[in-house]
Amino acid sequence: MKLVVQRVTEASVTVDGAVAGRIGPGIMALVGITHEDTEEDAAYLADKIVNLRIFDDESGKMNLSLLDTGGEILSVSQFTLYGETKKGRRPNFMNAAKPDQAVLLYEKWNELLREKGVKVETGIFGAMMDVQLTNSGPITLIMDSKQ
Repeated sequence: MKLVVQRVTEASVTVDGAVAGRIGPGIMALVGITHEDTEEDAAYLADKIVNLRIFDDESGKMNLSLLDTGGEILSVSQFTLYGETKKGRRPNFMNAAKPDQAVLLYEKWNELLREKGVKVETGIFGAMMDVQLTNSGPITLIMDSKQ
């Protein structure tokens, strides 16, 4: 499982002109799933992301987690994180899990986050989505359950 994590002051995802999910301060997570990913990968990254110390404390140091700040997560499925661009000019997405497999793990990931007490908003799996965000910092990290 692969994530692109951004600390945001706000973020939203729109599908067909309607807002599907919107958050205030917290984390925007683009979520990619590959064939070998399991619930253990989802659990590992769920625990990691809610405890990741990327929010400023009273001294301005990145010392607080999402749980410490009461922040929210906007979770958006993104199969293109597993796009391969080594050959040719068109990305190859063979490393991305098939939609019927990926949707189950994506839903489990969101459930695990909610179980940790985090408010989670989402896009619509498989839909064409427009994502807007204000990256705070900017802070952007790539997380991979296999690394």
